[in-house]
Amino acid sequence: MPPVFAHGELRLYLLVLLLDGPRHGYELITELTRRFGGTYRPSAGTIYPRLARLEEEGLVRRSVPGAGAETGGPGPHGSSGAGRKATYELTPAGRAEIDARFDDVRRLERSVAETVRSLADEVRADVRDTMRGLRAELAAAAQEVRTRPRPGAAPDPRRTQSNSLRHDAEAVLQRFRNDVLADLREADVAGTVSALTVETLRTVLDSARSAIRGTLPHSTTSPPRRADRNP
Repeated sequence: MPPVFAHGELRLYLLVLLLDGPRHGYELITELTRRFGGTYRPSAGTIYPRLARLEEEGLVRRSVPGAGAETGGPGPHGSSGAGRKATYELTPAGRAEIDARFDDVRRLERSVAETVRSLADEVRADVRDTMRGLRAELAAAAQEVRTRPRPGAAPDPRRTQSNSLRHDAEAVLQRFRNDVLADLREADVAGTVSALTVETLRTVLDSARSAIRGTLPHSTTSPPRRADRNP
């Protein structure tokens, strides 16, 4: 996976996260993970050295319970473990840096949003590929069992072909569903899903279902239904 942050961006984003108030190092890691929807989780070895550098630059202040406001003890990842108990907060100089780099902060927030969407797309693609492969293997195994002739009975070629084509149709439907859901979720992030989108989907699905049922002569006994209005 390519780097999530460009050079210097994580340093700035840590300052932004501290705008809401003091946080422990693990809280910063957790908040970063939350903002990326679980698609990215920085390691302690990534976060604590940067916090130490920010402290050296006077942009954050580190305090450890029972050790006074500032400590000069072991570093964030030293053997005492004090760094993991430390609380980090912005100093006036840190707030001044954020104010001075307001445009950079806005660009960074937009970049993070784009990165989250990109990572989510990668995760969805991986999951779809994995599930598609698993379904194919299960379908192949089931198909082998179904097409295996029963003792004393000759296989029905028409039934065998129908069963195979049904699985092909189910795979097409599943792929269509996954693709449309991915498009809807991406549009939802941008706030562009409209009532017209829903009505178009409903109308198209109703029309498609009627057309498909017309090719299934044995399914005409049950009346057509409109697509569910409360999916």
